[in-house]
Amino acid sequence: MNSVLEVKQLSKAYGRTDAVSSLSLDLSEQTIYGLLGRNGAGKTTLLNMVTGGIFPDGGEVVVHGRTLRKGEVPPNTCYVREKNFYPNGARVRDVLHMASAFHPNWDKELAGRLLGTFKLNPGQKMRQLSRGMEAMVGNVIGLASRAPLTIFDEPVLGLDVLMREKFYRTLLEDYAEHPRTVLLSTHLIDEIATVVEQVFIMENGSILMREDVEHIRERAHTVSGSGAALQAFVEGRRVIHSESYGHVGVAIVYGELAENERREAESRGLAIDGVPLQKFFAYLIEEGQADA
Repeated sequence: MNSVLEVKQLSKAYGRTDAVSSLSLDLSEQTIYGLLGRNGAGKTTLLNMVTGGIFPDGGEVVVHGRTLRKGEVPPNTCYVREKNFYPNGARVRDVLHMASAFHPNWDKELAGRLLGTFKLNPGQKMRQLSRGMEAMVGNVIGLASRAPLTIFDEPVLGLDVLMREKFYRTLLEDYAEHPRTVLLSTHLIDEIATVVEQVFIMENGSILMREDVEHIRERAHTVSGSGAALQAFVEGRRVIHSESYGHVGVAIVYGELAENERREAESRGLAIDGVPLQKFFAYLIEEGQADA
């Protein structure tokens, strides 16, 4: 598949702090990606460089085959920021009208339908909206833009569970009819696991892991049982996290387990279960911090 976005050895420092360090990634066309990382991992700095908001200290950004120059906003791209600043007195309809001027694929009819779906009053002033409803205005822009590269930074912050599910469902429905490249930046891996096809896990300005979500589900295992038997079984494997409770131990192991390996674990009195993705995400970051 063709590459929509290429990031090559990108770096950005603020004083002595490296916000992004020699980071590389690429996004293919017609794919939904997740960019995962806790607050301070460098996600927003990365997105600001990718969309021309700030210029990197080193490296290169290529969008739709074109190298992004200093001060240039990438074409055919919609970036929905976590926090926006709107003109004083601007109403919801005004914000949508302004956004439509920047996106040639703008679907006015879709934008109108989404206002109803997300219970947004087009005549309401932006400053009167809650944090969640303000975020949803941005999400309407991202969806209605139909941009070939659409980036959402923490799109569900401030939304309740029902509204978050409604956003994800609407995104998938529209994506099915109008495929494009979508990047969702968030720290809520469990929520986006059914939405994204591939994730980049970021910590300390670097990519810890790039993997298909289904591969993570298949390869992440919780192994528990007698400490001695557990230690023997996990030797040579990638152990993301481990704990012990007296003579019993628990280890989070990442890698494929063949059927004979599972039988071996059972013969040692060990139990193998899956790992909730949010826990795996947290443990992987802990591992990355320990290796830093």
